[in-house]
Amino acid sequence: MNEQNQASCNHLCRCCMTTACPDRETDGFTRREFLAGVGVVTAGTLAFSAMQAHAGTGKDPEWTPAIIDLPLKVQPLLLNEISQRREATSWRPWGGLLTAQDEAEEKQRINRELEKMVAEADFPIEMLPLQTASRPEPAANVAKGDHDVMLIYGASCGTNTVEAAVNPDKWTILFVRHRSGPVYLWYETGHDRLLRKTVDEYGQPGMDVQDVVVDRYDEILWRLRALHGIKNTLGKRIVAIGGPSGWGAGGRPAPDLSRNIFKWEIINAEYPDLAERIKKARANDALVRRCHAEAEKYMKGRGVSVHTGEDFIRNAFVLNEVFKELMVEAQTDSITVNNCMGTIMPMSETTACLPLTLLNDAGYTAFCESDFVVIPSGVLLHYISGKPVFLNDPTYPHDGVVTLAHCTAPRKMDGKNNEDVKIYTHFESDYGAAPKVEMSKGEKVTTIDPDFAFKRWMGFESEIIDAPFYDICRSQIDVQINGDCDTAVQEMRGFHWMTCYGNYLKETGYALKKVGIDWLNLSKA
Repeated sequence: MNEQNQASCNHLCRCCMTTACPDRETDGFTRREFLAGVGVVTAGTLAFSAMQAHAGTGKDPEWTPAIIDLPLKVQPLLLNEISQRREATSWRPWGGLLTAQDEAEEKQRINRELEKMVAEADFPIEMLPLQTASRPEPAANVAKGDHDVMLIYGASCGTNTVEAAVNPDKWTILFVRHRSGPVYLWYETGHDRLLRKTVDEYGQPGMDVQDVVVDRYDEILWRLRALHGIKNTLGKRIVAIGGPSGWGAGGRPAPDLSRNIFKWEIINAEYPDLAERIKKARANDALVRRCHAEAEKYMKGRGVSVHTGEDFIRNAFVLNEVFKELMVEAQTDSITVNNCMGTIMPMSETTACLPLTLLNDAGYTAFCESDFVVIPSGVLLHYISGKPVFLNDPTYPHDGVVTLAHCTAPRKMDGKNNEDVKIYTHFESDYGAAPKVEMSKGEKVTTIDPDFAFKRWMGFESEIIDAPFYDICRSQIDVQINGDCDTAVQEMRGFHWMTCYGNYLKETGYALKKVGIDWLNLSKA
């Protein structure tokens, strides 16, 4: 079974510092607070069973795909060797852990610091018990363990011991102390001995200069957030209605690149099958009544105004249930729709735009166009930020401004609160139900521009300066680029871009390095 579908709820919960997460209400919380660990898999299994049990019975199945958010397993390891005094010769290396008592106090200090960091994390971390080693063999044994990240505390030990603790098949962070406690030896030698092997060229497999942190746990935390994002992106399973695709001639290899680089499993859902599912859903009176009631509640909700036929919205809620059915069957929380600007409309008597908005607001990842050039960036940014993401068409950057638009966007762009929305028709077809989400002026956002070849992505921070209403896709924002606009124009690649609230540029770049994709950060100071 794919790791994303395995039960796992042994992480140290960031909210209560226990090994079991309490049940929580989902309304008003981020995706990460919906479901965690074993609850994810259990919810998916129950929903699948319910779907099977109610198929063809006329009962309302209420499909609920499981939200998948695997905790990042971190193994802390203190490397320290207590030296013995010898007369008339150098007998101790740099470092402040000189006695067994010093080491015991340092272990207590580390445990307190880790507990505080996990409590502050906005993503799930499974922090394993602190281990210690002073020789290569014990360090190597720890490195072989069941974890994603080795967090090495390089206090005082030989080079061969540190090297033994670095497993190139896992991620490694070296933490050293300058002022945060007793000074560490590897504050001196982390660069020249570990990374460069006493020469000028870098030579440590699995590590580079970004994998060393001095003193600051906030610097550890953003790296862990990035690794949590890439862990949950790798091996992702996604349903592709109408099959996978990629925009333009350059995007043709994108589905295979997604499979090869991100190890994705793309599950085809053919349109004839979708048509049959829609037909059965419409014949289910109980399901239709519930969907129509939910549509009525949505249309009367705060911040919602309707500027299209109400039947388009009611049909969109039925289509949303069909999408959820597909995700339940595939045991995933991710879906995309190909040929969404034509093929799906006659059979659903609406558009896919509003259902995709509803799914993203519920904590799933749902995208139009099946463009696998950009979809991996959306999944990665979603897991890094913990927020819904906005797949958009970019325009021509000019005077530091660029317009981003599409006919679907999440309302809960901050992960918690609904932005106001106006429901119009899909622009190009003037049909169906498409949201114009009124994103907030002044919000800082991250935007990613992936290339066709999966070799180099570009990103920048910007500020929303307007949510206009041009004759283009309905959800639209003008953003002021924090960076050189001329460089943005010169370096644009691919086509679609991906945007979310907040600044996650350094996390994105750090995560991409782990899969061999270069990163151009236009907003880097």
